[in-house]
Amino acid sequence: MTDPNDHDRFVLRQKLKLVINQYAFSASPGEGDDGEPFCFVEQKRFKFKEDIRFFEDEGKSRELLRILARQRFDPTARYDVTAGGVKVGEIQKVFGKSLLRSTFTLFGPDGAEVATVRERSLPVALFRRLVGFVPYLGNFADWLPIPYDFEFLRGEERIGINRRRRWKWVDVYDIDLSGDPQRTLDRRLVLAIAVGSDALMAR
Repeated sequence: MTDPNDHDRFVLRQKLKLVINQYAFSASPGEGDDGEPFCFVEQKRFKFKEDIRFFEDEGKSRELLRILARQRFDPTARYDVTAGGVKVGEIQKVFGKSLLRSTFTLFGPDGAEVATVRERSLPVALFRRLVGFVPYLGNFADWLPIPYDFEFLRGEERIGINRRRRWKWVDVYDIDLSGDPQRTLDRRLVLAIAVGSDALMAR
């Protein structure tokens, strides 16, 4: 079994399904090598309360992580991230800042803030929102090569990035936390927000 906390680089690949969102994580050994999948994620759509499960294999024989919303239809709700019933941390979307640039706060298991995750470029974030409002074009905005990239911040220090690959029919993200060589940020929480920034944005 791959332990996410032994790695700094991951690849997240979305799978196209009609009624569920599915993803697969691999630990990337280096640039140009996606590695083998070690974690599979499933989010059922149209649920009143978000419940996203991470499994060790596609047969869902063993659950690794879970993201569960505390409230229904609350744009400021916190999401608990657990592993085997033990809290790993929390995710909260920062609603006001996200109107211009998608922003999330990560909390540790004790509720203390451990990092901020936000879109890397404010001008690009604004442009992407503008394109979404253009008639006809807005329906295809997700397939345009507009960056949908995030950065992991601790204070003013950038410790990681989450970059969406361009010109892909399905979302593929390269996640690099090499700016946190001591791995002080739990990589399981990194995997959770990588899925959350896509799935919870209804992408």
